[in-house]
Amino acid sequence: MSADKLKEIIAYHDRTKHGILRLAPSAGYLDRANQPLPFRFYEGAPGLDLPLGLPDPDEHHLALYRRSSNLQTCGLSNLSKFLELSLGLSAWKELQGNRWSLRMNPSSGNLHPTECHLILPGSEGLDSGLYHYSPFGHSLERRAALGDGTGKILEEHFGGEGFLLGLTSIFWRESWKYGERAYRYCNHDTGHALACLSFSAALLGWKVRWLGNPGDSEIAALLGLDRTGFPDYEDERADLLCFVAAGKLNASVPGGVPVELADQLRNVELAGTPNRLSREHREWKIIGHVAQTASKPSTEYPETAFGSPPLLEKSVSALKAAEIIRRRRSVWEFSMEQSFAGRNEFLSILDRTVPRSGMAPFDCGLGPARVQLVLFVHDVSGLEQGLYAFLRDESCREELEDSFSAEFAWERADGALPLYVLRTGDYRNQSMTLSCNQQIAGFGTFAVAMVARFRETLEEAPWAYPQLFRECGQVGQALYLEAEAQGLRGTGIGCYFDDPVHELLGIQDNRWQSLYHFTVGAPIEDARLQSYPPYFHLKR
Repeated sequence: MSADKLKEIIAYHDRTKHGILRLAPSAGYLDRANQPLPFRFYEGAPGLDLPLGLPDPDEHHLALYRRSSNLQTCGLSNLSKFLELSLGLSAWKELQGNRWSLRMNPSSGNLHPTECHLILPGSEGLDSGLYHYSPFGHSLERRAALGDGTGKILEEHFGGEGFLLGLTSIFWRESWKYGERAYRYCNHDTGHALACLSFSAALLGWKVRWLGNPGDSEIAALLGLDRTGFPDYEDERADLLCFVAAGKLNASVPGGVPVELADQLRNVELAGTPNRLSREHREWKIIGHVAQTASKPSTEYPETAFGSPPLLEKSVSALKAAEIIRRRRSVWEFSMEQSFAGRNEFLSILDRTVPRSGMAPFDCGLGPARVQLVLFVHDVSGLEQGLYAFLRDESCREELEDSFSAEFAWERADGALPLYVLRTGDYRNQSMTLSCNQQIAGFGTFAVAMVARFRETLEEAPWAYPQLFRECGQVGQALYLEAEAQGLRGTGIGCYFDDPVHELLGIQDNRWQSLYHFTVGAPIEDARLQSYPPYFHLKR
């Protein structure tokens, strides 16, 4: 069965590659009349407004990664701040009468397929229950009431105070624009959201830990997705389940869910009807098929141990950590005259993508570092322009050398970090061409192609296919925040020409595949845009 699944997943992956002469199948136009609403509501579910206007954690830049020692309690106010700084709104923008929201967590096309559900113990001002988080109202919608002993069950099972959090995806939100390739983007966004949750938790001294044992169908049952009457084509698919530890940080967290709580959740009465997002839809059967094929079964999933190299501190931002989170934006245009970075700033950005034990966002347990970075360096002080490799896991160097072009130099470019020169030269034009002819890939400081150990990973576990994209999303979020910290700005690039990228690198098979692109530079602000505070629309 695994061999059949592997074949089907690779067929999907190959079918949804963009090429210079052929893009992956999509509608080919934007059906504005049926653009999905960006917010899901469970109409009729009891609502609870979370407090707004609370002060942000007063933590410095590097607390994003190291995790604050000032451990906060797991009460309503801190839960509110945790959700606000991870999945909440960051601003509203308006242009020529059109207004749209931005969020702390980035999303392909700002379409936001990711939804968040929480299983919370009771606390002051909050009944225990299964909740859906609404970013629009910064509120919780209670889908089910749970027993008063929920907190005790969680604490006894996980060894400390905390709660469960599940992420889901609405594929329609992305496929409306991106067609068959949307499944990739939904999983990028899940990875972005997971990293956002990890960074936000770190500022409170909390830790987000992925629970790797439950299968997708089990998570769907726990969150009530299997018993919810979703509108056609607008269902939520289970992505992953986490335990957010607000107590012991270094203890090993069990990978499963307490049996007593799981039984209760599977049989609980649900409240709320999901709102309709579009009047009409276009079906993309292949997305549902690959999602089912790559669905994770129930497994034992061992905890990944990383090394603990110290953070590079050559360029520490004066900005506070929460301010960096709030400033994150995607960018449409870079200034070539200003997209210059010093060597220390550049190396600091790369350093934050290295997984470290006990540091956000990669200590959440999603798995080993399967994604490595190929860099198009355009304008960095002390480095020649050219093609570079940054190895988040140095043990894979021989594999990459064997898969990449034999003409690459592989010369060490830095003594502290695993940065290697492959070939020097001006790659601006190639970088733009390969990223679907987008100028932002060539006008910035540097661009990134994230290449993943592909075939071997899927041979071991076909369900790891979405995990690879989620890891890319985690890396992307680290790049987003550190670019802001270093006075630059980043943006993800989902549109790139897959096999021409592989040809440039000399990749001739699918042992390694490029799964996501990214670019960093100095943004040109659009003076036409009018900005509003994130929750100006709420009376409270």
